[in-house]
Amino acid sequence: MRLEYPSNVKIIRVPCTGKVDLMHLLRAIQKGADGVYCVGCLEGTCHYNEGNFRCRERVEHARTLLAEVGLEADRVRMYNLSSGEGPTFAAYAKEMTEHIKSLGPNPLGARDKE
Repeated sequence: MRLEYPSNVKIIRVPCTGKVDLMHLLRAIQKGADGVYCVGCLEGTCHYNEGNFRCRERVEHARTLLAEVGLEADRVRMYNLSSGEGPTFAAYAKEMTEHIKSLGPNPLGARDKE
């Protein structure tokens, strides 16, 4: 199945979303990414037991930190899917891309280009 999603979405595969650290999320924003989102297993179906719950906690922590420094918390999100939901993955990629476009470019990215 060939999925079509926006070309500006960069996929970084990890064995489990539980391996995504808070620093990964924040560093992406710091380096100028306009948004970051994690796609993990459906809640309660993680092969590694609680990896998707750990990722959700880290995403929520990142959102809190972004809000504290004056950036939109919605630049970081978490989605849950089963492995057979490819079309839904593509839909989430489009949704996130459109949402980030509505927020505008990451102000930290503009600072790095000066």
